[in-house]
Amino acid sequence: MVAILYDETPKHKQNFIKLAREHYFDSLLFHRIIEGFMIQGGDPDSKKAGKGQMLGRGGPGYTVDAEFNAKYFHEKGALSAARLGNEQNPSKASSGSQFYIVHGSKVTEEEIKHDPAKFNQAMQQFFQNPANQATYDTIARLHQSGDMKAVQDFIIKLKPRVEKQTGIKTEKEVSPEKIKVYTTTGGAPQLDGEYTVFGKVIKGLDVIDKIATLPKDQFDRPVEDVRMTVTVEEISKKKITKLYGYQYPPKATTKK
Repeated sequence: MVAILYDETPKHKQNFIKLAREHYFDSLLFHRIIEGFMIQGGDPDSKKAGKGQMLGRGGPGYTVDAEFNAKYFHEKGALSAARLGNEQNPSKASSGSQFYIVHGSKVTEEEIKHDPAKFNQAMQQFFQNPANQATYDTIARLHQSGDMKAVQDFIIKLKPRVEKQTGIKTEKEVSPEKIKVYTTTGGAPQLDGEYTVFGKVIKGLDVIDKIATLPKDQFDRPVEDVRMTVTVEEISKKKITKLYGYQYPPKATTKK
């Protein structure tokens, strides 16, 4: 795989380059794989891990400040930093060494725009109104029947009514570019704004497919070890475009 690192995430870029030049990543495992989601590696404990050993808690002893940039998102091939959960890590600081590469899957425009926090807030407010008790009872009956698709379909149809009554817009604003990529190439839009994307695989997407679909154990670790070697090469953007066909987005211009 060949990946570029983004200038707009300088702390992550510098840290990744530093570790790679120190050969920190060499012989480490892709220790966690989930088809349709991502492949993860960078845990130093994985270098000498025995078969079946649970991994994912190791690191260099420091974190990297979050560097969210709306321009970069979790499309297939996105190179992103792993991190601890929000309860332990409210600032969403990144792991010092663990990273993941998005495998992803194609999603609908509706799924991309869905905002769980706002939707839950709107639903709670909606059901506080006694006039909506019958609707609540209908959803409860569908839940009891075990037909979760029917539940989901009912809630989707209910959304306009909920938004109208509560005045809460339950969808995120998403750029046309993101919608196009997520609905055609695929990715993991639920991770946007939660984990720092600091690079992108521009050659070798098929390698992600091969790793993501390997047999794995109960910890999502590949049954047969998949080790990595990471090297860094400094190349001009012009040459990257020539070699790999990657087109850098044009720089924003400021009107005077």
